[in-house]
Amino acid sequence: MENQIVRRTNRRAITQTTMVALFAALTSAGAFIAIPLPFSPVPITLQNLFALLSGLILGPLRGGAAVALFLIAGALGAPVFAGATGGFAHFFGATGGFLLGYLIAALTAGLIAGRPRGNRRISLPRIILAVLAGFLVVYVPGVIRLKIVLDTDWGKALALGFIPFTIGDALKGIAVVLIAPRLRRAAAEQLDG
Repeated sequence: MENQIVRRTNRRAITQTTMVALFAALTSAGAFIAIPLPFSPVPITLQNLFALLSGLILGPLRGGAAVALFLIAGALGAPVFAGATGGFAHFFGATGGFLLGYLIAALTAGLIAGRPRGNRRISLPRIILAVLAGFLVVYVPGVIRLKIVLDTDWGKALALGFIPFTIGDALKGIAVVLIAPRLRRAAAEQLDG
């Protein structure tokens, strides 16, 4: 009986670690779909979507750990940031605030949605709130850092780092709202089992 409990605990720990690594890898892969905008130093990527999904699907701690793992890999030079680049200097550049925002988004979405549990469904309004808040908190440190680095006014910072991304993020948000409930149930089965 004791060996069975140990095996179940080990299996759960391996599954949790694997899922954290998977979402770190997905967030990293989002860098390879980078569309540069000619008027902004901030490209369009899927990284904010995967950072948000990390929190929604894994919960705040595991989702935050996945994004933290992604950020650590990038800081150490792995080519996981937009345009397949890496290095600690990115945190001090024009897009550094967005990188921090990814971590805040995973934590925020995870806190609002809660940790996935097999026997507990999450309401649609709560998912929508988690998605909206998650996307919004990416932009707070992102636009602030952009304003500081470019030494510009708030209107210009918003025009370069927020407004051009709203339509794309709305589409990403709709996709997340549609797929999150099913992915949360699947994750709960794996994480609780």
